[in-house]
Amino acid sequence: MSLENTISDAIKTAMREKDKVALDALRAVKSQILLLKTEAKGAEVSPEQEIAILQRMIKQRKDSYDQFTAQNRSDLAEVESAQMKVIEKFLPAQLSAEELETEMKKIIVETGAESAKDLGKVMGIASKALAGKSDGKSISEMAKKLLS
Repeated sequence: MSLENTISDAIKTAMREKDKVALDALRAVKSQILLLKTEAKGAEVSPEQEIAILQRMIKQRKDSYDQFTAQNRSDLAEVESAQMKVIEKFLPAQLSAEELETEMKKIIVETGAESAKDLGKVMGIASKALAGKSDGKSISEMAKKLLS
């Protein structure tokens, strides 16, 4: 089942349960998927694109959460946090720090990278291989740590 169908089912469930926060988050996800389909002129949205949409939406909510927290607006920060949790349910399981380090070491060996100069080569492969399993910031930090 595609992410769009899964989201539609989750929207129906949220409506039945009268869960406004989940409903808002799910409608936002569905909206982004429909926008992407419209831009692609009806073409199917790939799983990689779906994951990218979810990750982008989580990042936006995390940024908003940080701003609201800095401004002592806990009421708005709670909404952003709750929406993040709803959206995260649709992402593949995230790698732990140890699993990420293991995967990055494999990629570094495969590419033959030896120093920070090879960071671009490692990041290109790692970003594609670990898409959806870890965010870009974590991948970048781990790559820098292992290459330095």
